[in-house]
Amino acid sequence: MSPELPPVAPSVTAELVGALSPRLRKRLDAGVAKLAARPAVRDGDTVRIAVDDGTDLEIHAPGGVVTGTDAIRCGCLLAPDCLHRAAAASAAPVADGTPTADGAPAPDAVEETASPDGDAPEGATPETATAEQRTAARVLYDAAATVLEAGTDGAGAVLQAELLRAAHSARLAGLPRAFAAAVSVVTAVRAARSADPAHRLTDLAGAHRDVLTVTHRLPQTTGGDLTRLRGTARQPYRPDGSLRLYGLFSEPVLTATGYAGAVTWTADSEGRLHTVADVAPGGPGRASGAADRAVRIGDTALTHRELSRAGLAVSGATVSPTGRLGAGAGVRAVRASGVAWHADPLDRLWAVPVAQQVARALDGGHDLLFLDVTLSGTARETTGDCLLADSDGLTLRLVTAHDSPALPYRDNLRLLAAAPGSRLRIIARLTPGPLPRALLLAAEHPSDPTARVDLGLDRLQHADLPARRMPPVTAAVPAVDEAPLHLLRRRVHQAVSGGRRVLALPRNGSGDSARLRRVGLTTAGDLLDDLHAAAADRSRDVFGRLLPTDPGRFARAWLAAAVYTDEVERSLCAAAWSA
Repeated sequence: MSPELPPVAPSVTAELVGALSPRLRKRLDAGVAKLAARPAVRDGDTVRIAVDDGTDLEIHAPGGVVTGTDAIRCGCLLAPDCLHRAAAASAAPVADGTPTADGAPAPDAVEETASPDGDAPEGATPETATAEQRTAARVLYDAAATVLEAGTDGAGAVLQAELLRAAHSARLAGLPRAFAAAVSVVTAVRAARSADPAHRLTDLAGAHRDVLTVTHRLPQTTGGDLTRLRGTARQPYRPDGSLRLYGLFSEPVLTATGYAGAVTWTADSEGRLHTVADVAPGGPGRASGAADRAVRIGDTALTHRELSRAGLAVSGATVSPTGRLGAGAGVRAVRASGVAWHADPLDRLWAVPVAQQVARALDGGHDLLFLDVTLSGTARETTGDCLLADSDGLTLRLVTAHDSPALPYRDNLRLLAAAPGSRLRIIARLTPGPLPRALLLAAEHPSDPTARVDLGLDRLQHADLPARRMPPVTAAVPAVDEAPLHLLRRRVHQAVSGGRRVLALPRNGSGDSARLRRVGLTTAGDLLDDLHAAAADRSRDVFGRLLPTDPGRFARAWLAAAVYTDEVERSLCAAAWSA
């Protein structure tokens, strides 16, 4: 639909869907699809959708977000109890708060660490979850388990609304991390059901794992671990005095939850990373245009594109735990000179050994990698071609950071692939997996080492490539899924996509458990057997009739397999980058 619908608060969607009659609930998914195909226009803070030739539906979003049911109005005869209002809320992105500076989950998803060691003072009674929080966690776990059992095909707008209702209750109970994880599940499910090109099954599986992990562990957890599982609704900013910052690069932000903009990464004189963000409700146009907007800090007139190559002198600086710079009234900032990537202090970022950079990312630090590479060709994968590069004897797979055609990532990757043999300094984002893989974000200019290219914002041309270059090479490289662990991971992903019924099919995965055990992955084999057993478990009553399934048991078996797979793959990832 064009224009983009504004994000809708989870409580609004849950209330509108909950008010529908059983008959209208059955028609909701069809109503969402029909509404998405209708013409729409934007007038300021209002989006108007033509439901039919004589009826309009209006969505009012002051500030860019729909926060009340009365902001969605329909002119049909059945309003306000009509299907159209619930369909509009279900078709719109879920409002989860403005994304953080790195374009990752919203501030609600930030883990809170109240003390350096995360533990209660010696002799004190560890804090426990309140009764309200335990209840909210259990309700959210049950709702998430039901969505998992249904799979993406079965998790329609009604199940999504029930999950959003439970997520809203968790937020009210003081569980912002669980809330953000649940919103991520709904967003990923919608992307899968709509065949969104940006949908990734691994992202959906990760969202399911996060919400189930938090809600499963929270009722029994105490002390510092409880604080981290609760999360925090806001990023606390701390004073950091005066900072001399040097621009690194800018990247566009375009999320499935309806936010867009740009983030500029900088480093201070000690090599610490800081970000300046301009992210707000919007679509691809805002993502591609935000780089030319002035940064929101102090009185500087620098744009994000200019800051990525210049510098900034900040006084009265405030910084969040993730490095995001505050823009309070007391902050002053003026333009300063920048430095090249090969000059101090930026050069220090590339001096850190690659294995150490990867370990930092896997341990929860920032996930940027600073690499010196030689382009060597391309490799064909199921999701498209990737750019191969050599870094000190290690073969890397560099892939696009975003698939939106409005952003130049993919076109720039193709052009770089036409310049094998080029030696470049790059910035990439780690993608954990059994082979070294990263999202390519920025690079030195192929023919001018003193210049740099923000690959999500700048467009390379054929004239930018070296005059003399080797012919493009398509290399034969090992398949990603040659490791036996993929036998378990495949079932974990199948459950997310097809639901419990897919794994309950007779002889589904027969022999995989034995193969895992033969290669020494005994635990993986046991977890796979338990996952199939939980999927096929259907008890009968005294009359032989099938009883309802137990989504909780299936979710526990799936969660155990998902967590195990992730931990083993983290180890494989660290080993791959250390080879």
